[in-house]
Amino acid sequence: MAFGIKRPELVSWKETVSRGEIAFLTHYWVDERFPGCKTVTKVGCSDINRLITWGTQYGLKPEWIDYKEAYPHFDLFGQHQQTIMKKEGMLNQLNRFEQK
Repeated sequence: MAFGIKRPELVSWKETVSRGEIAFLTHYWVDERFPGCKTVTKVGCSDINRLITWGTQYGLKPEWIDYKEAYPHFDLFGQHQQTIMKKEGMLNQLNRFEQK
């Protein structure tokens, strides 16, 4: 479940993913398996080959793609999330959660 985002942000992400474009969505996230991580960024794209190609440049493996709910995506968190979001020029998504 996504916390800290508004419905229009989620709808926009789903629409972008469905069009076969790379889309980023960061939200609050808590999972006991990943202590210290309070956010996750979902990087999605319905064009699986495009998503795999995008992920490969960051060392992400195709088997890490989550195929839930018809919106294939990688889950980024921790240092990997920070590094990739910086390279993608998307730190604004992370910064909005860091300030709270």
